[in-house]
Amino acid sequence: MKIKDHNELFQEQEYLEQFERKKEFENCPSAEEVQRTAEWTKTEEYRELNFKRKHIKINPAKACQPLGAVFCASGFEGTLPFVQGAQGCVAYFRSHLSRHFKEPMTAVSTSMTEDAAVFGGLNNMLEGLENAYTLYHPKMLAVSTTCMAEVIGDDLNAYIRTAREKGVIPKDLPVPFAHTPSFVGSHITGYDNMMKGILTAVTAGKKGEPNGKINIIPGFDTYTGNYRELKRLLNMMDVKHTILADVSDIYDSPTTGEYKLYPGGTPLTDAADSINATAAIALQKYSTSKTLDYIGKEWSQSAAVLTPIGIKNTDPDFIYEFDKLLKI
Repeated sequence: MKIKDHNELFQEQEYLEQFERKKEFENCPSAEEVQRTAEWTKTEEYRELNFKRKHIKINPAKACQPLGAVFCASGFEGTLPFVQGAQGCVAYFRSHLSRHFKEPMTAVSTSMTEDAAVFGGLNNMLEGLENAYTLYHPKMLAVSTTCMAEVIGDDLNAYIRTAREKGVIPKDLPVPFAHTPSFVGSHITGYDNMMKGILTAVTAGKKGEPNGKINIIPGFDTYTGNYRELKRLLNMMDVKHTILADVSDIYDSPTTGEYKLYPGGTPLTDAADSINATAAIALQKYSTSKTLDYIGKEWSQSAAVLTPIGIKNTDPDFIYEFDKLLKI
C-alpha cells in the first residue's frame, strides 16, 4: 500500500471538497483576497515592514511528548514502544512517523477508554503487556503515557511491578517507562524523558570496568543518513562508541521482500554497557537535558553538548579543548 505524504494527501479531491465546506463556517477571506495578500508579500512595501519588526514570537512546529518517546524507544534493539493511553493517540504517532519515513512503524496501545478514565488503567496495562509480549516477543517493552493516563494519575512503576508479580511478563524482561503528558513540553521533551527512562532501566547493576567508549546521543534527529555518517566518521577515527538510540535501520530498512518487526537499533548489551563509557556527547541540547544531567550525576560520567554545525564546533582547536573538557 502506498503511503502518501501530507501535502500529496491533502490535494486529493475529497480533502479539497472538505476544505471548501469548512470555509462556510470559518468566515475566511475570499480566494481573491488571499491571492491579493500573497502577491503583496512579494513587494518592497511588505519587505520593509517585515524588516522593521524588532520583536517576534515564533510558534514552532511541535508535537506532543509521547511521539518523541515512541521515536526514542524504537531506536533500541528488539524494542516495542508501548503506550498507556487511548488507541487514537497511538494511531497518530504511528501514522505521523510512517508518513515521514515511508516505513512501517511499530507501536502498541493499551486502548484506554471511558471506564479506564474512571477506574484507572491497571487492567489495560496488564492485558496490554501480556498481549504485546505474547504476540510480538520483544526484547524490551518501553512504556510511555498519553494525556488520559496522566490526568488520572496512573502509576507506571507500580503497574509494571504488579505485572511481574502476576506473571504477566517475565521478571527479567526490561520494561523502562517514562511519564510523558502531552499537555507539557513537546516531542523533544518526550524523547529526553524516554531516553533517561531506558538508560536508567537497562544499566541498573551494570557498573563495572571502563570500556573506553564514548556515548553519542543524537537527540530527536529524523535524518537517518546523519546516523550512518556519524558512525562512518567515528569508525574512520577508530573511536569506540555507542549510539543512543540508533534509528537508522529502523526507519530506513533495506527492501528485501521480507518484513522484519525489529530491523535494527542499538544493541541492548551496548546500551547496558553505556554506563561504563568514558564520556557522553549529545548532538542536541534541549532534547537531551535531563538525560545528560542524569549521566553526569548518577554515572559520574563527563557529559556535554556538541552540535557539529558551524566553524566553531568543527574547528580542530575547539575540538581539542572539548576533548580536554570531557577528559577523553
